[in-house]
Amino acid sequence: MKRRSFIKILPANLLIIKSLASCQKPYLKNLNSSKNMAFELPVLPYAVTALEPHVDAKTMEIHHGKHHNAYVTNLNVAVKADPKAAGKTLDDLVKNISKYAPAVRNNGGGHWNHSMFWNIMSPKGGGAPKGEIAFAINGAFGSYDNFKTQFAAAAATRFGSGWAWLSVDASKNLFISSTPNQDNPLMDVAEKKGTPVLGLDVWEHAYYLHYQNRRPDYVTAFFNLINWDEVNVRFKAAIA
Repeated sequence: MKRRSFIKILPANLLIIKSLASCQKPYLKNLNSSKNMAFELPVLPYAVTALEPHVDAKTMEIHHGKHHNAYVTNLNVAVKADPKAAGKTLDDLVKNISKYAPAVRNNGGGHWNHSMFWNIMSPKGGGAPKGEIAFAINGAFGSYDNFKTQFAAAAATRFGSGWAWLSVDASKNLFISSTPNQDNPLMDVAEKKGTPVLGLDVWEHAYYLHYQNRRPDYVTAFFNLINWDEVNVRFKAAIA
């Protein structure tokens, strides 16, 4: 294109760009407002291969990219269909889950649980806890070994699909529990209510490709991945 021709059409192009920008501003404003923001799939804090050999890459790809992503997608649909859920944060929804439709409960719980799950695991995790959470575990269970035994039992004996949890109750004491499906102790429908600081997914999709029906082996492997720094941060927030 000749320079003279380019200069001739430039004003028209600038008008088009300016028009598009003015159209985009309200859209971006709505997208980022509390009432219209869609829930999003969080990025994994490590590579899908990072937790091997304890959790294989294919399981991570499917678990995060398919299962968790489906919970996020379905939660957005469920929230849009339930006027009471509009403008609520994920924590708001989960804490008052009895007010909402079952689809919000199932998918909201799935999104909350998995968002926590990825972060309380680390390729540099495992070993005994340190800091305040270590003192709290020793005080509540007598020792870390006792905690491991009780937590593993809660995970292994959860019938069907669900989660095992270490949580802080209203008196700021630690307790171990398990919940069915995608429920968690933060929900107002939980049998034992509290703030989770550690959770283990025992749905078959979390381990079956690698461990088949050997859930106890998967539970044992999980202790090699626990990110105690993250658990400690959550514990201190829960007792603050």
